[in-house]
Amino acid sequence: MSQTPTNPLFVLIALATGGFAIGTTEFATMSLLPFIQASLDIDPSTASHIISAYALGVVFGAPVITVLGARMARKPLLLILMLLFAAGNALSALAPNYGWLVCFRFLSGLPHGAYFGLASLVAADVVAPARRTQAVGYVMLGLTAATIVGVPLATWLGGLAGWRPGYWVIAALALLAAALILLFAPHDRAAAQASPLRELGALARPAVWLTLAIGAIGFGGMFSVYTYLTATLDAVTGVGQRWMPPVLAIFGVGMTLGNIVLPRLADRALMPTAGGLLVWSALALAAFPLVAGNVWLLSVDVFCIGIGGALGTVLQTRLMDVAGDAQNLAAALNHVAFNTANALGPWLAGLALAAGFGLRSTGIVGCVLALGGLAIWAIAWRAGRRPGPIAPD
Repeated sequence: MSQTPTNPLFVLIALATGGFAIGTTEFATMSLLPFIQASLDIDPSTASHIISAYALGVVFGAPVITVLGARMARKPLLLILMLLFAAGNALSALAPNYGWLVCFRFLSGLPHGAYFGLASLVAADVVAPARRTQAVGYVMLGLTAATIVGVPLATWLGGLAGWRPGYWVIAALALLAAALILLFAPHDRAAAQASPLRELGALARPAVWLTLAIGAIGFGGMFSVYTYLTATLDAVTGVGQRWMPPVLAIFGVGMTLGNIVLPRLADRALMPTAGGLLVWSALALAAFPLVAGNVWLLSVDVFCIGIGGALGTVLQTRLMDVAGDAQNLAAALNHVAFNTANALGPWLAGLALAAGFGLRSTGIVGCVLALGGLAIWAIAWRAGRRPGPIAPD
């Protein structure tokens, strides 16, 4: 696949802008739910389906769009995905009722996985091979920065003018990202042998499935705690509403720093870095029940849990190594795995809460999931070191 010369910095900024827009819509919807509930006169349980609809769009859209777009060059496909994302959010802002809002949130989620998968591949192509993971990390910085800047902005707008302006802002960010991609993303051509069948070949590779399983299980631990963090701050830590935004922002800062620093290690030792991150996450999550009663210690621990979010970047590069010719689909499936984790972690933590174990138990559930991911990592590591075509280190 040939590319025209381009400035890598501008390419990464353009791709990260799209990530910022996507991250804002994914996380801000959680904070906008109270405003949506009041506006559409629905109960909290019904409102939660709005989030589920977006996640379902991600899970459905990532493989379908990637396979159907196998013969397209990456730049025009990125533009189409970002314009579809802008349209989904604009329509969400115009939704006349709950049913239409659920439909439009599903539409908004369709481009998510395919965009990040393609953006990661483009980022890796415009830098030296020894800096691939760093480049992917810079793209993911858009997603992590959304938890620090985009979500508070959307929440502030929600309190000031209702939930609809937040989606208008996200649509505008998506259009800005599309313009930057048009200007700066390298012109390329699809490989001559590209086809939907070749992309589906990724599903025949055991190393791809093992890598996806590491993310789907191991990353679930972070979500088991994050989903119930505000409830923990209220019921266990005993702090007021004013503490919640700073603690959530501390989590975002941890994710951001993790995606800046740890990809440098991964470019030197990819799988050891992934294993180290899972151990780090298991320890930080195990500490959560012990520190939940003190806001200062809890903040430090939340920061450490956020650092573990760099696992997504590391596994994205791992998939590039093990996917062979099916790069696009494998890269997109990484985000299906993490949306699976986003569903699995809160669900298992919810079962612990329903059984009466209390909010501190979310950390124990998270630790078990991180250790489960570590066990799968050990299987993948062992398979990759055996002679044969399964996977490189």
